[in-house]
Amino acid sequence: MKGAILGLTHPHSGILLATLENLPEVTSVCLWDPDPQVAARPQFPGARKVSMTTADLDAVLAQPDLSFAVVCVRNDLAAALTHRVVAAGKHLLAEKPAGITSAEIVGLQNVAAKAGVVASVLYTRRAHPCVVEARRLVQSGALGPLQTLESRFLTTQVKFRDPDSWLFKRSQAGGGLLLWLGSHCLDLLHHITGDEITEVGALLATRSGESIDVEDSAVLALKFSSGAIGTFHGGYTLAYSGAGYVNHAGYDSYLGINGREGRVVWPDLEPRLLVESPPGPARFPVREQSFDVRSSTSYGGASGEDFFRQFLTSLEGKVHPPTTLADAVRTARVVEAAEESSRNGRFVRVSRD
Repeated sequence: MKGAILGLTHPHSGILLATLENLPEVTSVCLWDPDPQVAARPQFPGARKVSMTTADLDAVLAQPDLSFAVVCVRNDLAAALTHRVVAAGKHLLAEKPAGITSAEIVGLQNVAAKAGVVASVLYTRRAHPCVVEARRLVQSGALGPLQTLESRFLTTQVKFRDPDSWLFKRSQAGGGLLLWLGSHCLDLLHHITGDEITEVGALLATRSGESIDVEDSAVLALKFSSGAIGTFHGGYTLAYSGAGYVNHAGYDSYLGINGREGRVVWPDLEPRLLVESPPGPARFPVREQSFDVRSSTSYGGASGEDFFRQFLTSLEGKVHPPTTLADAVRTARVVEAAEESSRNGRFVRVSRD
């Protein structure tokens, strides 16, 4: 199967190429960037599967054996590029957020549906074994009716992430921390529980001391369709965890879901869950579940490869895709409600079709 990576200067371009290199299902990769100088000298030493590197998008999309394209460009350029991909009849993996507004992503949904292509957004954490098991527990009813949900995601400070990057310019990124990192957490709160976020109260702030015009800190209070309530706390706050965008030491993460009959906690990004639920066959209501996850250089590690495999298998119609653009729309609407809430100092209902 042949794929393409569209955009070679995105913070994830290198690790996305590594992922395709690691997947035996992918036999050939085309690389494209709009800047001819970047396309002429891509900074990916050791790539074995690259068959084309070009600044000519038409040449990439015209290939009849090209199955899919991974779009990883600046957020304000993503929608137009994605339209080109789906109009060419190629399946799509879009870096989150997929567009800078929910309306923009809805437009992509419509175009992809008319073209009959699979269109997914890269929420790779859905495939992590901790997420898979937490979802199974919650949706089986093992925790009983949900009461509260908690998500925290802190990472390295803006000064370690190139403050001059487009990621910290609202006109190019469309938003800040919530779109870039909070989107993963907001997606998991829905994916694990099946519960929709219906109302948001938010405080967004820019506290890094750097010259940026997007939020670098966020605290959200959330109401869900079931009546459960929750929180999200995120920020570029860590001062002593190194630099870079692929830095596993640079995260402080927590996810907890509490029900009347028990709870499940993913206390960090390690492959373990803390579970409290009624005794099953093992007769241990309070337990730690650990998962054997092999090391991998892929985006999201070995579970990221599982995400990509599900996507590739979905192209053959054998399984559902791991995500759809509807998931990106849902998250974008929560982010938009949070931004409105922070501006106006009141709770805001999340928009629905």
